[in-house]
Amino acid sequence: MDSDFGIPRQLSDLQKQRTLYQPELPPCLQGTAVRVEFGDATTTADFSGANMISRLFPSTYGQPLAHFLRPKVVVPDAQIITELPAIRVGLVFCGRQSPGGHNVVWGLHDALKMHNTSSVLLGFVGGTEGLFAQKTLEITDEVLSTYKNQGGYDMLGRTKDQIRTTEQVNAALASCMALKLDGLVIIGGVTSNTDAAQLSETFADAKCTTKVVGVPVTLNGDLRNQFVETSVGFDTICKVNSQLISNVCTDALSAEKVILGEEVAASKLTLFDITKQICDAIQARAEQDKFHGVVLLPEGLIESIPEIYALLQLLLNPESDDSAQLSQIETEKLLAQLVETEMNKRMKEGTYKGKKFNAICHFFGYQARGSLPSKFDCDYAYLSNRIYPTIIGLLRNNATKFLMDDIYRNPGPLQFDGPGSDSKTVTLCVEDQDYMGRIKKLQQYLEEVRKIVKPGCSQEVLKAALSAMASVTDVLSVISAPSFGGHTY
Repeated sequence: MDSDFGIPRQLSDLQKQRTLYQPELPPCLQGTAVRVEFGDATTTADFSGANMISRLFPSTYGQPLAHFLRPKVVVPDAQIITELPAIRVGLVFCGRQSPGGHNVVWGLHDALKMHNTSSVLLGFVGGTEGLFAQKTLEITDEVLSTYKNQGGYDMLGRTKDQIRTTEQVNAALASCMALKLDGLVIIGGVTSNTDAAQLSETFADAKCTTKVVGVPVTLNGDLRNQFVETSVGFDTICKVNSQLISNVCTDALSAEKVILGEEVAASKLTLFDITKQICDAIQARAEQDKFHGVVLLPEGLIESIPEIYALLQLLLNPESDDSAQLSQIETEKLLAQLVETEMNKRMKEGTYKGKKFNAICHFFGYQARGSLPSKFDCDYAYLSNRIYPTIIGLLRNNATKFLMDDIYRNPGPLQFDGPGSDSKTVTLCVEDQDYMGRIKKLQQYLEEVRKIVKPGCSQEVLKAALSAMASVTDVLSVISAPSFGGHTY
């Protein structure tokens, strides 16, 4: 192993205090016994893609869904797992770092040791390069001691390489077989979890006994579905960036200036449209004697501007997965220059009579990546791998109001205790996340139908059941069709 990885490190007083925090576990994962109920086979949210995915992943698609149950829930078919044989698990950091990654390692280590003290957790040093080269570090209590509840990926390091080419996949397969791994845990975002899915299929085809699991650790918040409500790191990034942005808002209000910053939003406009929209907003606010404002831009905004995207692809060296290195594109400075030119033009024409436009640019792409994870992300990351050994539009609707009024508040620094420490992100709170609860309710209704409609029931009951089921089937066929205009999640 490299001497720089996994060694105890010097910590600040706050970091030392954070290492003492013990993440909270949900009731279903508390104790040494785990109760699991296996449900129906899963499918895709987009019904039209089910056939294609089943063809691409014939060995791993449609696995039954595992329900982890509270200790007192009575389910006749539930399996109670009290101990497991000793297993060997490898773990690798992929992609860019996100707060909470170290707690994933900690949670997996504790879960393995809880079920069998002879189990071994190996961390691959240097990300995927370490995976291919079989460079490992055994994760122990001593190694974890100064990394609990800490930011960054410096316990093991990471690389940007994907597990995509035939050579890379074969190297990963060879490493897992040589190290006799029962499981491989890949920590990363959308691309890394896609690689994990493909790797799992390849391992199954090769009769490799190593089971591959992907853990959603990304600050982008774009890796979620009916079963994954949020990704590890998103809570921290929202809270840290909220403070950074609110500080900028306070400064803008005090000094009367427009600040162009990089943050999360969504846009499909052309470069001209974006420039005009910003200029119109500045002019409208100036008419109300508001000569200040903050414009938040997503890092990926440049990908939605067709007239310059192709040029940027040629000018910049791509990432290993052929995507553009968006953090190298100073979109905020480009727009600031275009807006300044347009505002000067309007001032000369007499259509704008406010103060001279002056922009100050900020980039928030890296400030929160190495942050100490929030209480939520500490808990979420720690428990995300506790289950592994067992189963080897708010802003859009109020856009006009936000545009013209100074609506913001300063939440202050990220809190680990007291007021604000348990607050959740808006996306996690406003969305209806009880997906599995509704699935359970549907199963209860279907079971009631089976009990009532049996051979020997009356003609009236049978006719009513057939009519109702035919109507439900027709409705579901329509809304699950690719042409249906509804949303898929």
